Amino acid sequence: MFSSILTGAIYGMESHLVRAEVDLSSGLPCFIMVGSLGREVKESGERVRVALKNTGISLPPMHISVNLSPADLKKEGTGFDLPIAVGVLCALGKLPEGCTDNMLILGELGLNGEVKRIKGVLPAALSAVRAGITRCLVPEENAGEAAVAEGMEAVGISSLRQVIDYLRLSREERNRYLLPKKVDIDRLLKEGSTHREEKGPDFAEIAGQENVKRAALIAAAGFHHLLIMGPPGSGKTMLAKRLPTILPPLGKEESLEVTALYSIAGRLGAGECLITRRPFLSPHHTVSAQALSGGGRIPRPGMISLAHRGILFLDEMPEFKRQTLDLLRQPLEDKEIQIARSGGAVTYPADVMLVGALNPCPCGYYPDRNRCRCTPFERHNYLSHISGPILDRIDLCIEAQRPAFFQLQKGQGETSAQMRQKVENARKRQEERYRGTGIRFNSDLGAGDLEQYCRLEEKERKMVEKMFQRMDLSVRACHRLLKVARTIADLEGSPQILSSHLAQAAVYRMGDKLEQ
Repeated sequence: MFSSILTGAIYGMESHLVRAEVDLSSGLPCFIMVGSLGREVKESGERVRVALKNTGISLPPMHISVNLSPADLKKEGTGFDLPIAVGVLCALGKLPEGCTDNMLILGELGLNGEVKRIKGVLPAALSAVRAGITRCLVPEENAGEAAVAEGMEAVGISSLRQVIDYLRLSREERNRYLLPKKVDIDRLLKEGSTHREEKGPDFAEIAGQENVKRAALIAAAGFHHLLIMGPPGSGKTMLAKRLPTILPPLGKEESLEVTALYSIAGRLGAGECLITRRPFLSPHHTVSAQALSGGGRIPRPGMISLAHRGILFLDEMPEFKRQTLDLLRQPLEDKEIQIARSGGAVTYPADVMLVGALNPCPCGYYPDRNRCRCTPFERHNYLSHISGPILDRIDLCIEAQRPAFFQLQKGQGETSAQMRQKVENARKRQEERYRGTGIRFNSDLGAGDLEQYCRLEEKERKMVEKMFQRMDLSVRACHRLLKVARTIADLEGSPQILSSHLAQAAVYRMGDKLEQ
């Protein structure tokens, strides 16, 4: 009277296959569960017992032991309810022997036998496919998510009774009873890109601000961090919210990576099985350090990880606590964030494009002395919330001026579609240049790569040397200037970095001059 059911456990970004081992024996009637269990998993025994009773199956007065193996792996979440219930039914002989072979089972049970949606189905399905598992039983709402894993036949179920009826059928009859869910990933990605072009905001709606649009174009082409400074009403937020419209659409691997993150965090919408748009997250300045970076007893992804492969927009950046902003130092440099807690340590991806917006002073109108009454101390205290190390990691900083009336009367400027075409052309040049190196964008270049990919002639080398001294640049700031110049050259189709590209890149280092 023993059974073993395959299920999965999520820890960080990793999914582990777990065996729900059930043994029934004579002795003191009880339901014992072991295997390094979290609080939700410990409560699973009562949910399983009541769900079975309300499905018409009463447990006999026996000693029921459940072990979730491997026992040294911490198990969290409610997805173990269904595999434990199926394991109990198999051990009782209510289901045919071998009916769950080569099958992954996940799901939460309601007391009435309903199978409810859970988190982390996609990474569990991907892990199962790598182990050679070709079929899974998951909640109906998670079926599309599991079907995204190539090679997985995802069967969506809505109740424990339906599971029992399904497993009692022969393998040939099962597909007639419940057809596995199918998802066309390429079609979803294409539809997401088309919807973005038709419904999204457009850069053509912004009057003037050509210098800021140019900076946004460069940032998108090389995936550089961007800081926009200007008075209220100059369009900083409007510009930032239109940046996703000029970024290339997510690729298949990128989409799966982002979807897995959102699945783990429980952020996938109802009926949503694949993230097809680049994330754009804009946390309020009251966000806590844990919400931004991630954390908890069992660390979960924070805002910076949920913005992976997309944009993290910090509006009114000096209003954020300095300690909160300084948490971004390591993730911006390493493209990942490591979170250590008493429950363990995990690493989440954090390859984001940071976009910040700020006013030049608390009231926002400096240096207009007719309207600004801020003292030098107040300005210094306001801007000092953004530390020097954070500014040093920002590639482009540009000032947005309030547009004049005559600029509002002009016709439409360059559209997002036109700008996106330029970005895609520049990205293709980067792809060809870095093929086989693991580097994706100019912003990914390390210090050791600059000599090879940002090679300068004698004239340009002397120009950089003068900039380094006169602008009092740090080594990191100098390297970022070269990366931006490389992106500008790509936008103009130049294989060589020229003096004009370096001069333009130097203009965008104005963030170094902000008062600290």
